[in-house]
Amino acid sequence: MTNSEPTVDTGDVRVTHVAGEDRYAITVDGRRVGLLDYRRHGDVLDLDHTEIDPAFGGRGLGAHLVRDALDDVRSRGFTVRPRCSFVRKFIERNPGYADLAAP
Repeated sequence: MTNSEPTVDTGDVRVTHVAGEDRYAITVDGRRVGLLDYRRHGDVLDLDHTEIDPAFGGRGLGAHLVRDALDDVRSRGFTVRPRCSFVRKFIERNPGYADLAAP
């Protein structure tokens, strides 16, 4: 896998799957600063929207969020439909995740 995204250099960064809200959330030092929303259809997740608080932009947090979410999707045996342009571009730039794209 190639990683052409910038490195995260900000505090304690964590990505959490929030199943009850159909999203992944990213926090920095305990503060939620971004999300990736999805809709589940069986074992396929439509990744619809990625958002990072503008105050935390330019630090690679979006890439960190997507990478961790895709790693979780893979561990659960699911595939994705990258409806969000940010996720689509991430997968294009990191072909090690191309196998997760649903046909």
